[in-house]
Amino acid sequence: MSAYITHRHALPPGELEALRDALLGSRFVARSPLMGTFQGSRGFALIFTREGRPALEARFPFLTPFLGRVLEPGSARGLLSWRERLFGGRHPEPNAFYLNLLLLDAGMGVGRHIDATLQGPSGVPDATPRHVSVLYLQVPPGARGGALRLLEDNRPLGEVRPRPGLLVHFQGHLQHEVQPFIGASDDTQRASLVCEQYVFPPEALARLPPFRIQSKAGFAAYLDSQRERTDG
Repeated sequence: MSAYITHRHALPPGELEALRDALLGSRFVARSPLMGTFQGSRGFALIFTREGRPALEARFPFLTPFLGRVLEPGSARGLLSWRERLFGGRHPEPNAFYLNLLLLDAGMGVGRHIDATLQGPSGVPDATPRHVSVLYLQVPPGARGGALRLLEDNRPLGEVRPRPGLLVHFQGHLQHEVQPFIGASDDTQRASLVCEQYVFPPEALARLPPFRIQSKAGFAAYLDSQRERTDG
């Protein structure tokens, strides 16, 4: 079983650029809604279930190519053991997701942690994702560092150097951290889109909202968003 797999050029350049521009230009971007090691980062997040995906795509249509690529079952098939890949097996597909835009300035990283954002909302205290998917949207020109380091029981398993368009899937129980980047030629932020993919039983899934925006941008952003939907 592989700890992680990567796909280069996961989206065509035009789709990647459109996705990046729409996300970074969103009025929902503010101080990150995540706590702990994410303090100091910026972005916003979306909780959704498989049933809530149409509502999410109607609200944020620019996410459709990304979701089609990342949530397609074959995209993360390389994380299965060789026996599972060869002989198959019955594995329920992820049915709940936490999607987070992560923006980091030079000199800023993310400390070691295990993703478990939906533990509280689902009521499952030990819930971790089936796997986590990361698409790199933007890497500052000339930047050094910024690698995603993956560990298990504090034992290093590997690291991934960010580059625009690179997609990473890794096992959801793994520890990971993001090293700070330095030496950028401008003040461009490092931007990535992170999708935690969970499999929950029906009773836990029922506790989750089909679709919800998490942002610290303030109520004005939501009012503007509602006006746009009404005007449209």
